[in-house]
Amino acid sequence: MSSLILSRIEETGVVAIIRGVDEAKIDPLVHALYDGGIRLVEVTLNTAGALTAISSLLEKYGDTMSIGAGTVLNKEQALQAKAHGAQFFVTPNVDIDVIRVGVESNIPVMSGALTPTEINTAYEAGATFVKVFPAGLFGARYIREIRGPLSHIPLMAVGGVNLENARTFFDAGAVALGLGSTLTDKVALDQVQNAV
Repeated sequence: MSSLILSRIEETGVVAIIRGVDEAKIDPLVHALYDGGIRLVEVTLNTAGALTAISSLLEKYGDTMSIGAGTVLNKEQALQAKAHGAQFFVTPNVDIDVIRVGVESNIPVMSGALTPTEINTAYEAGATFVKVFPAGLFGARYIREIRGPLSHIPLMAVGGVNLENARTFFDAGAVALGLGSTLTDKVALDQVQNAV
């Protein structure tokens, strides 16, 4: 599973973040994301029905997309996400127990971190990628500076990353971006849903 996630990250460089979307709208949203070339989708666990959504999305899209659990805050949530088939975990912070569940289960972990100490700690604990969060608050230059001493750590830029600044984060050395509302705009989704 790890190699598939890695190849999809290399192919697209984007993880779509689904947060707070009504459960009935998740499937059509994921279908649209797939049509748009997205191959990795994170459903955050603070979204109503997230675990059920992960399971059902895997049944429908599991051969063509990687579906993961986001906002995984502790070991219990990691184990629940694993039981529902999550193919990767994303955290907003460094949680060694979540990383350990991922390592022991061969499930890639994109661990949230900000400071050089947190970034290195997450990577040394076994995180596959380190999600620099909130990257938009600090800008692409922060990624470039961090890459100086920590160039061996694959960094994702998440939080405040959008279509306008995405290229600057890639140019600064991020290997992937996490995009939320810029790809999953709730107002646009409501308008499409109401037009059907």
